[in-house]
Amino acid sequence: MVEDSLELRNYLRFLLELDRYQVELSGNGEEALQRIQNGCTPRVVLLDMEMPGMDGLETLRILRQLHPAAKVIMCSGVDDPDKIRQAISLGAQAYLVKPVQHLYLSAAIDRCLGQEASQRDEAVTAGVAAPAPQLLYRPN
Repeated sequence: MVEDSLELRNYLRFLLELDRYQVELSGNGEEALQRIQNGCTPRVVLLDMEMPGMDGLETLRILRQLHPAAKVIMCSGVDDPDKIRQAISLGAQAYLVKPVQHLYLSAAIDRCLGQEASQRDEAVTAGVAAPAPQLLYRPN
């Protein structure tokens, strides 16, 4: 998880651990990318859009180069259609608007992990992996 707000990072960690996920934390994009370069290989990355220094979109661009297999869920306090389109075009599987609700977070992660399993099965059957569908989650 990459989130600059300590309070939100702790809250999201709590939610993820309730769902029995192992959680690795980074406070900014640079730190997250450094951890990946040092061998961390997350299956799903929860990535904040608005961070000081390197923003979420730039982090996502570099993350795609370093670890293309990672599924990425973007989080933002801003419901901006242009940012959503950019994130999806860069390979994000989902976009959650803060405040993140547990139900939407769990559904997005389950979908990402389901896509991963589905792609493995399809690759074995067809010899190639199908592209992941693009998702968008917004709380009501």
